[in-house]
Amino acid sequence: MYIHHAAHYFPENKVPNSYFTELNGLSDEWLQSRTGIKERRKAGEQENSNTMGIEAVSRGLEKLPYSADEIDLIVAATYTPFDTIATLGHVIQRRINKPHIPVVSISTACSSLLNAVEIAQGYIAMGKSKRALVVASDHNTAYAQIEDPKSGHLWGDGAVAYFISDQPISGQKNLEVLDLLTGGAACIGKGLEGVVLRPQNGGLYMPHGRDVFVHAVQYMSNIVKELLEKHNISVEELDYFAPHQANFRISKKVSEELGFPLEKVLSNIQYLGNTGSAGCGIAISENWDKFEDGNLLANAVFGGGYSYGGMLIRVHSNSN
Repeated sequence: MYIHHAAHYFPENKVPNSYFTELNGLSDEWLQSRTGIKERRKAGEQENSNTMGIEAVSRGLEKLPYSADEIDLIVAATYTPFDTIATLGHVIQRRINKPHIPVVSISTACSSLLNAVEIAQGYIAMGKSKRALVVASDHNTAYAQIEDPKSGHLWGDGAVAYFISDQPISGQKNLEVLDLLTGGAACIGKGLEGVVLRPQNGGLYMPHGRDVFVHAVQYMSNIVKELLEKHNISVEELDYFAPHQANFRISKKVSEELGFPLEKVLSNIQYLGNTGSAGCGIAISENWDKFEDGNLLANAVFGGGYSYGGMLIRVHSNSN
């Protein structure tokens, strides 16, 4: 399975740290030292998880080397839906105007993107898809309680679209998915309480940030190690690492646990904030042009609930 194109979108509206200094007294220095965030993006009044997903897809379609009519599967991922009935997947289907294909919408918190890719992998393995579209979009600011001094300052909005095929596309840069592993971790720590989003009871909160931090570092580090060991690949052979963009301290700690150079960690949380399930995908899309033939990439995520996942990728540039 190959990711042969990626596209992303994040809103124009910027929310600097000074906003939270005025709101609840959190200094820029404190916010950067605790989270790595300098500013985050906030969706406009007419934007939501659906519109952001549509925009990411539209940008991807502009460079698609085949007709959108060839897309035969849509898997959408969000834990911040605009509508739980006419889902993100459905609005994407309407955008590409392709009826009579499977449309799946899922939520596994910030692990949702990799679970969506895994679903596409399953459809392709069963011979039910050849051209899949995977979209992750999160509108965190619609649900976040910004007054909360523990987590109100973390959240940003954004979306990413992956165009996936069963075979490499000639003349394109193709990211081959060598392996993909996901899992649930609800039985550990504060799994059911670490991050919560209860629309009728307080919205998006992270009351147990320390528990999230500890287990995110543990599970993200371990899943990368497991993937590398499975394929007899050393950490030194990795060219890039794209972690979930939850907190730069988590990314830094995971890189330390792996013995991986921090300068090769793909990061956007500094200027986007925590964009949920879309964050690590946006990082891959943003850095697409720098990936070279033969590069190895590792991807790791951790989400509330808890959930986790990892993906190992080999770059094939201009495959023939």
